[in-house]
Amino acid sequence: MSEPAHILVVDDHQEIRQLVGRLLEKEGYRVSTAADGRELRRLLAKGGVDLVVLDLMLPGEDGLTICRDLRAGSATVPIIMLTARGDGEDRIRGLEIGADDYIAKPFSGRELVVRIKAVLRRTNAFPPGLAGTAPRVYRFGAWTLDSGRRELESDADIVVPLSTGEYKLLLVFLQHPQRVLTREQLLDLAKGRTATVFDRSIDLQVSRLRRKLGDDAKDPKLIKTVWGGGYLFTPKVTGG
Repeated sequence: MSEPAHILVVDDHQEIRQLVGRLLEKEGYRVSTAADGRELRRLLAKGGVDLVVLDLMLPGEDGLTICRDLRAGSATVPIIMLTARGDGEDRIRGLEIGADDYIAKPFSGRELVVRIKAVLRRTNAFPPGLAGTAPRVYRFGAWTLDSGRRELESDADIVVPLSTGEYKLLLVFLQHPQRVLTREQLLDLAKGRTATVFDRSIDLQVSRLRRKLGDDAKDPKLIKTVWGGGYLFTPKVTGG
């Protein structure tokens, strides 16, 4: 029997930490809590954390800064941003720097649990199309993706952080280059039909991926939109 997933809840309000902690424990999860970024890093350093629920509005070092720092350090633990601010720009910024999902306060306990389950499902199991894929190093244009370490690196030796969704979408493109893939096919390959109403849309994922690859949205060269068809990953891909 597998051990329950370990969830780390980071919020400066003790009442919220306790409320969310009790909720997740009732769902069968193992829960740790932290009040700030320093305590979060101490717990992450011990290992064994499967997902972080991270509040945006923390005193001192805020959630966006913490998330960016974790991704810059190649941390792949999935992150769900939790905030009282429903501003669309904050949501987009959080997703762009590597958060896997975003939920605004006030939220229902059921919604949080469903989102956690969806992110863990996408993270912990390679979906059809990716299952059984041995780690490889893919090279395309000015970029290299190490699928073993889940690192995207430019030819200037700059590591670009990717969310779990972005990584899986890029891996699908790298495994099916120079071929038109419909949105339906991308959902099947990247998410294994575990998509829920809370998943980011494929179009948003493509937009974020283009931005990180420096691909001009108005005239993309790497990921082209095929009107009425889907998307085409144009570069020649090498890897072994």
